[in-house]
Amino acid sequence: MNEEKQYCYKYPHPSITTDCVIFGYDVKDGLSLLLIERKTEPFKGRWAFPGGFMHIDEDTESCARRELQEETALVVAVLEQLGCYSDVNRDPRERVVTIAYYGIIKKSNVVGGDDAKDARWFALNEIPTLAFDHDRILRDAVHKLKEKIHFEPIGFELLPDVFTMPQLQALYESILNVNFDRRNFANKILKLGLLEEYGERPKNKGSRIPIKYTFNKENYAKLKSSGFRLEF
Repeated sequence: MNEEKQYCYKYPHPSITTDCVIFGYDVKDGLSLLLIERKTEPFKGRWAFPGGFMHIDEDTESCARRELQEETALVVAVLEQLGCYSDVNRDPRERVVTIAYYGIIKKSNVVGGDDAKDARWFALNEIPTLAFDHDRILRDAVHKLKEKIHFEPIGFELLPDVFTMPQLQALYESILNVNFDRRNFANKILKLGLLEEYGERPKNKGSRIPIKYTFNKENYAKLKSSGFRLEF
């Protein structure tokens, strides 16, 4: 085949992009969303997800990781595919189909680069109107994250190595946007066998000193691989 004609086809075909919906968590600020400020048109100056056009020699996940690192300096261990978004008029430049990925990580410093004028973490109740169809993608990602937390334990990668039950509860409340009864939450979590007590509470200090926990890594890995249903 003539190399010059290798990617020329009879029928029009769309460009492919990827977008990364990255949630960040810390025990102080709760759940946040990573956004970049667009440096160029379309939607110059608007906030959007890190992402961009796929190179001809890479797959979509490789593209997502590359764009995320180029635009925010962030490297994420686990990205999961959220879905394909192909509305005909979703991008004013040309016919563009995007594959969205999502992940949740411990929040860390980010810096805008490449096509991003700025990169910043936003609290979920302070999200600006997003470029393209990213508002729709965000709704889908939040729904997926809330669904995921019922079928897969979340926390080992997001909390300190040693943590308290209120800190774990705050994580789940931040993701699900609800408030749990403290005793009921603790009972359900402890029955899963995910946690191990760490150290001893100081003597003669009363029961108000919270118990410290670590995750049982073996049981945690089993539950993540086999799946489970956690009802609150």
